Amino acid sequence: MTQRIATIQRDTSETRIALTLNVDGSGKVDVKSGWGFADHMLTLLAFWGGFDLTLTCEGDLHVDAHHTLEDIGLCLGQAMNQCLADKTGINRVGFAKVPMDESMTEVNIDISGRPYLVYRNDELLPPVIAGDESDLWREFFKSVAYAARINMHISYLYGKNGHHLLESACKGLGLALRMAASRDRAQLLSTKGSLDS
Repeated sequence: MTQRIATIQRDTSETRIALTLNVDGSGKVDVKSGWGFADHMLTLLAFWGGFDLTLTCEGDLHVDAHHTLEDIGLCLGQAMNQCLADKTGINRVGFAKVPMDESMTEVNIDISGRPYLVYRNDELLPPVIAGDESDLWREFFKSVAYAARINMHISYLYGKNGHHLLESACKGLGLALRMAASRDRAQLLSTKGSLDS
């Protein structure tokens, strides 16, 4: 079966991004976003999803990490959307509940073509994580969901450490994407015969 691979380039006054995603990879990841904490979380997402991901980003980190993380999310979502193309044969729905020490996060997705993000209990996150506002991660997940055209629900169930909570969310998203993108069907998984594009 042909591997599903996409390459995305993004050049703006805020970021310069080059990203290649192989959904049918083996978890080989090389991420250089300019922000070590983001590199760690993106590596977890791709590795746990079993995706090959290469990414370089030059962003306006002298401002903050907002544009960097948001634009990386857009590029990752666009690549995922391109990789899955018409979505024929994919399981479409994926879910995972992942513990990380004292923390637990649940992720549920539907690659439906109708993008939406539900982001629950993010008040559990401290206001600042790794030197930047934790709300950047809501923007990241929103960017991925809308660019990939995924219905995404992330619920932080409990926990005290922001790093652990985000780690469980990124691992969970990787696992959910792996499940949803897996091709176990012969047809498009829709009783109406089509998905919104």
